[in-house]
Order: sequence, then C-alpha cells, then structure tokens
Amino acid sequence: MKYIAKRLLALAGILLASSFAVFGGLYLAPGSPEQFLVQGRTVSAEVLASIREQYNLDDPFLTRYVSWVGNALQGNFGQSLANRQEVADLLANRLPTTLWLTGLAAVLIIVLGVGLGTVAGLRPGPLDNIILFASNLGFAVPTFFAGLLLMSLFSVQLGWFPVFGSGSGEGIASRLTHLTLPALALALPSIAVVARITRTAVREERQSEHAQTARSRGVPERVLIPRHVIRNALLPVTTVSGVHIAGLLAGAFVVESVFTLDGIGALLVTSIQQKDFAVVQAVALIMVVAFGVINLLVDLLYAVIDPRVRVGGAS
Repeated sequence: MKYIAKRLLALAGILLASSFAVFGGLYLAPGSPEQFLVQGRTVSAEVLASIREQYNLDDPFLTRYVSWVGNALQGNFGQSLANRQEVADLLANRLPTTLWLTGLAAVLIIVLGVGLGTVAGLRPGPLDNIILFASNLGFAVPTFFAGLLLMSLFSVQLGWFPVFGSGSGEGIASRLTHLTLPALALALPSIAVVARITRTAVREERQSEHAQTARSRGVPERVLIPRHVIRNALLPVTTVSGVHIAGLLAGAFVVESVFTLDGIGALLVTSIQQKDFAVVQAVALIMVVAFGVINLLVDLLYAVIDPRVRVGGAS
C-alpha cells in the first residue's frame, strides 16, 4: 500500500507539472483565443477587451492556472471557448470512441505482438523470417499511411469494413466493425516492436542456464516452455507492452483524423489550433492519468508474473 501511495503521489506531481507546461505552452503560442472567437472579423479594441474580460483572459498566468487546478479537483473543467459547451460534456461525448479505439488496439498489441513474437522465438526457420520481416515492415510504415492502405484495401476494394465513423449507438458489434481498421493502424508499430522484443526474450530464456538445467533433469518441453521460458520472458515484454499501450492515447489523433472518428484526439488537435485552453488542459490531464495508471498496473503485474518480484523493490 505504501508503494501504491508513493506512485499516486508521484502521479499527482507529474499531473501538476505537465498541466503547468501545457498551460504555459498555450500562452506562448502565437495567436489568441479572442482572435479566433471573432473569426477574423475586424472588430474594435473595446469588443476584444470585452471578450477577454468575459472569459478572464486578462488574468495573470499563475492566477488562471491555480484557478483551473482548483476547479479541476472539484470535477469542473470549465467551458470551451470555441463550442460554448461544458468541457465535461464534450469529453463525455467523445471519450467513449477513443477508449474503444485504444482498448481494441491494446488487445491487438497483446494478442498479435506477444503471440507472433512467441511463435518466432520458439520456431526458428521460415516462419521466424516471415514474422521478422513483417515486424520490420510494420514498424517502418507510418501510422497515417497504414490507415490509408487498410482503408483502401479492406473498405474501398473489399468492402469488409466501413470507411469512416465509430458505430456509436449501434451496439458492440457495430463498434468493433467500425473500429477494427483504425485500431489495427494505431497498434501496428507497437505490434511490431512487441513482437521483436518477445522473440528475443523467448530465445534468450530458451537457451538460458536454468532452462538447460531443467532439460538435463528430464523436464519435458511442454512443461518447460510455458512455466519457465514464456513466464520469465514476460517481464521485459510486459514493460514494453505497457509503455506502448500507455502511449496509444497520444497517437490516437492521427488515426481519428484519417478515419474521421469523433474522439478526443481529433478534439485535442482542433482545440490547440483554436487555443481553447480548457479543452486542451482536460485532454492532457486524461492522457497523463492514463499513462500513470497503466504504468502502475504494469508494476503490480510484475509480482503476478514472477513471485520473486515484490512491489516496492523488496525481494
């Protein structure tokens, strides 16, 4: 419990530091929110001053930041300058799409990345070479280009999946159908990395000293592989998988733009362009919280995979 409390305290510090950096970056960026609000029209200085007063844009930087932190702790993320809506309502409408997208991508990373890497590590030869080549290709292809290729092949030519949309409000089956290609495009580079790490880890564990000792004592391969080789190889694989899964939210905006999805990634890009402070801060907060929580879960998972590992560093 002490370890978890320390990690949560560290996460709180990271949240404050990252939100402060995001807030400061928006202040330093060229342009201003009131200029966006008037949509490029020529207006008097009095009108601009009125807008700044209405949205407290004239308050000092630290005053606005402290006010935002206090409101956020109470669950109030403010109002969007661009949409005139509560930020919480905007996120509630868009967050499910991003969660479905990243959740499905995480499943693909674990199933395909770990699965293909394990097969390549256990079966040297032509199959290993094919998986290795495919992983190199998957890592080299940019996410947006992979999305366009998948859309062209499976949506336009074969007609297996919808071209755009998230399938929200149409049931789980519809969501999965709409988000399969976007999730695959989002997960493709991570699948490649996890597959290569898994392949290397499995090979090293298969040739390790403890595995050789177990063989010499007559332990059959069907027992040795799952209990000793794969289980020990999961520690580095879990670390890499956790980092890539935690980073899915940050990369989702590319896929959401390609497949026209109404997620928070696309909302973040638009809000940055409009200098919509409240929305950017809220989305950044969600991303940092997700990253911290996933890394905490990875640390806790170590003790489940290997009983010799104790949370907090004791062994």
